[in-house]
Order: sequence, then structure tokens, then C-alpha cells
Amino acid sequence: MSADSELSNILNRRQKINEALENGEEVKPQQKFKVVNVYTEFHEFSRKQIKDYQATFNKYDIGHDGFLDLSELKVMMEKLGAPQTHLGLKAMISEVDEDHDGKISFREFLLIYRKAQAGELENDSGLGQLARLTEINVDEVGVNGAKNFFEAKIEELSKTNKFHDEIRQEQEERRRAEEEKVVRRAQFQQRAAIFQQN
Repeated sequence: MSADSELSNILNRRQKINEALENGEEVKPQQKFKVVNVYTEFHEFSRKQIKDYQATFNKYDIGHDGFLDLSELKVMMEKLGAPQTHLGLKAMISEVDEDHDGKISFREFLLIYRKAQAGELENDSGLGQLARLTEINVDEVGVNGAKNFFEAKIEELSKTNKFHDEIRQEQEERRRAEEEKVVRRAQFQQRAAIFQQN
């Protein structure tokens, strides 16, 4: 974030506070969110999915500031074939805008897909359309690509958790190693018994 945009954000925030105080409204403190690793926070998505979402986000982040503002979201929805009204766009942003800055960060962008996966978005809502339209584009990947995508989705959903699977694999490997050790010990004892008889 450049110094100019940071100063602009501070001045805009100050102006909103002054307007709220003049109108007798309560002023909420600005929330600060700690920096998190999206790969660990959004564990329900694979690294490839997150990278694909990042590519989509970057494609429409015309200002390259790490946020989708109202105009960028407008362009995105128009290019996806689901144009929204000004109020519709504002409603879309407010649904995932946790820090109330009027923009969608990449982390907040991922929240759209988390909510879609959990069934928390209505299909005809702006965010529901966005999640559906950016999830997979059959025109770009073709029918086989879509088939592979959905097969991968089904496979992913059948797994309870990738970490759980990794732990289960490690336990299976340890169990196999123990079984092999028992077999080798039995074979050694058989050979040793042969030598002891002579």
C-alpha cells in the first residue's frame, strides 16, 4: 500500500468518524486483523485451489493494491455475465467485508467460496453467482476439464481432512514396518534354530 493511499484511508476514516459524531451515531473502533496464512486458515481448499482463486482475484484487481473495490467488482461481475446494480455490489462487499473498509481483500474473497461451500449463500445472490461463475468455466476447460474438476471435488469432499489422511498414512506405514519387523524376526529365529541343531 502506498503512502498516498494509506493517508487517504486515514483521512476517509477520520471523515466518517466526524460525520458519525455529528449525527449522534456510535463510532465503532476500527478492527485490526492479524496477518494469517490463507493456506492454514482455509484448510478446506487445496493449495492449487487457493492459487487458482488468487489468479482470479489478481486478474480483476486492476489497481494491484491487494483489494477489489466497488468498480473492480463491477467490472468482474460484468465480465462474468452477471452484472449487478450499485446497491447490489455494495451488498456483496458488505457480506464479506470483515474490516469494514468497503473493499474485498484476498482473504475476504476466499470467504465467499467458504460460504458457498457451506451453503450459506443464496444461488441468486451476487456472491452466490460470483462463486458459481468463478468456480469453473466449462468454456475454458471443456467438458472433460469440468468432468475432472467435479470428480476431484467429489474426491476432496470424501476426505474428511487432508491432515487426518496424512496421519492415517503415517500410522499405516508404521503398522506395516512393525509387521515386517515381526516377520523378519521370525525368519531370523528359524534360521538360527537350523544352525543350533547342527
